Amino acid sequence: MLALRLTRAARPAVQLRRLLVAAASAGTGFLLLGSLGYAMGHPQTPGAAALRLAWCVVPLAATVYLALAVARTDPGTRPRPGLSAVGLGPGRLMAVSALTTLLACTLGSLVALLFFLHLRGDLSGLPIDGKGAQFLAADRPLPIPAVLTLLALLPVAASGAVALSLRPRDPRRPAAKGTASFGARWHAILHKAEAPASTEAPVEAEGAGWSDVLTVAPPPREAPAGFPWGVAALAAGLAVQAYANRAAPASVLALPVEGAAVLGGWLLTALGLVLAAPGLTYLCGRLLQSAQPGALRLLAGRVLMSEATRIGRPLGVVCAVTSAALATTAMYDQPAAAFGPLSTVATLVVGGCTLATLLTAAVETRQSRAGTRAALLRLGAPATMLRGSAALRAAALITLFVPLTLLIAYLSALPPTK
Repeated sequence: MLALRLTRAARPAVQLRRLLVAAASAGTGFLLLGSLGYAMGHPQTPGAAALRLAWCVVPLAATVYLALAVARTDPGTRPRPGLSAVGLGPGRLMAVSALTTLLACTLGSLVALLFFLHLRGDLSGLPIDGKGAQFLAADRPLPIPAVLTLLALLPVAASGAVALSLRPRDPRRPAAKGTASFGARWHAILHKAEAPASTEAPVEAEGAGWSDVLTVAPPPREAPAGFPWGVAALAAGLAVQAYANRAAPASVLALPVEGAAVLGGWLLTALGLVLAAPGLTYLCGRLLQSAQPGALRLLAGRVLMSEATRIGRPLGVVCAVTSAALATTAMYDQPAAAFGPLSTVATLVVGGCTLATLLTAAVETRQSRAGTRAALLRLGAPATMLRGSAALRAAALITLFVPLTLLIAYLSALPPTK
């Protein structure tokens, strides 16, 4: 009941983000049911049916990532002073957020089931024919346990990811062994040793009387430690894709072995970009502050450094999806390479979730910097300076990630050498 009350009392923007999660869940659930229907209608090709089901991992992961981003920006489940006294501590709020995510994803799965049954003719009307009939299996009864299992995958995975990410953490707990030393190596590459911030001797920026707040308001964190692993995973993914490109481009997705290689290579490439993007974002922040920066570049660079992980991971996902789409367009210029009727749904789900996650991450970043923004405005910083800092950060990220996306798409679409 508490989860339902918090869900109902949320602001319209929060409700819209939850509806986006439900819509993505509906699309993913329909893809899962479509793969099940194809397997039922084509029992003679179990390998192709299993491959279609395996490809559903991509929209499933995109939807889970969107649900996690939406849960992190939900102001109703954020710990606030005084809530623990009424039994709403961090653990209870985490449970409420996970339950809210479960309700949104379950709603989407039910919509997918109703639409699938309607197309089959089980509820009303007649089943569709033509190309769409191959994933309906209207002449066969649906296995109820398999349907329930597939539809439960997304709600369980999304709520579990939210609970794991928002679980209460003890700030006094020491870091794991090996993490500090590994991160220190990457930190030494990108980040020079800086003198500790001091309010007695602030660092003056050129032409700005309020620049002393930059030494304490947006303090940069240490560089993310996943960059080397990201580069390794990216190189491995490109190598696997190069091996998979040896197959015929028009039929690689229809062959179990080559299709699995394409999927594995793409997942490795996406993982590498997600792991490396925070480090690249941190590097952008360092470069913006190089060569005697003024107040504008100093503020933009420090925000990028402090928010490298929160901004970089969604950018890595966008880079991975865009490069995969460009490479697929370059390699498979025939309609036979697609899934059929499910390809449009899959493209909409993955692309929509990617863009929605990036926008949600931008909202989360703005919420986290609200205190810094208010402090700068109180000290007399002009609003145009803050907007210019945001535009400079966006320009720096576009300058780095657009060529990187094009390069990865080019390497993924390279023809095999003989």
